[in-house]
Amino acid sequence: MNRWRDWIEQGKLNLRAAKNSLKAGDFAWACFAAHQAGEAALKGLHLRLGQIAWGHSLMDLLSALPEDIKVSPELMGKAGILDRLYIPTRYPDAHPSGPASIHYRAEDAEEALAIAEEIVRFCESESLADR
Repeated sequence: MNRWRDWIEQGKLNLRAAKNSLKAGDFAWACFAAHQAGEAALKGLHLRLGQIAWGHSLMDLLSALPEDIKVSPELMGKAGILDRLYIPTRYPDAHPSGPASIHYRAEDAEEALAIAEEIVRFCESESLADR
């Protein structure tokens, strides 16, 4: 059984969690959840295409898509922004001092959410395309 739809749906749920974290003022966690939204959606797209995807890098997941799926350089660059949020949003030792949460602002979370929404939409669209 191919559960690609479940992964796409998980991406949407992670996106909702990111939005809730933003509203709650938990900007670091909103950034991380945005990354997780993109990761889940991309893994769903890979499953839809009959591929198995491993890892957490959104750029790698985009790069591993078949050649007939066109990934714009802009989307690849935006994925890189989310990739840079994967670890330091959760670990205090990724920063010179203080808990990770003090190093992120609302603007960071808003940008991460916008990128995640774009990646989830991309994955939804590509997963529903005729192949």
